[in-house]
Amino acid sequence: MNERPIETAQDADLRQSAQAMQRAAARARELAARTGTAIVISRGGVIEETRPDEAVPAQAVQEPPAPHAGKP
Repeated sequence: MNERPIETAQDADLRQSAQAMQRAAARARELAARTGTAIVISRGGVIEETRPDEAVPAQAVQEPPAPHAGKP
């Protein structure tokens, strides 16, 4: 197994994969809070089902619009 940090990878997609996973997790928590659904996660090899705390607002994920946004 490679012990180097992922941030030092030669592939740009691989270097940015950690940030992409964090954005995806934030969006999943945001959606779960809006729809009142549970989130299934694995912690230390144990599967857990949690509900997002609606008292604490989830961080909104801000992304640029898609390049084709608004075009037919």
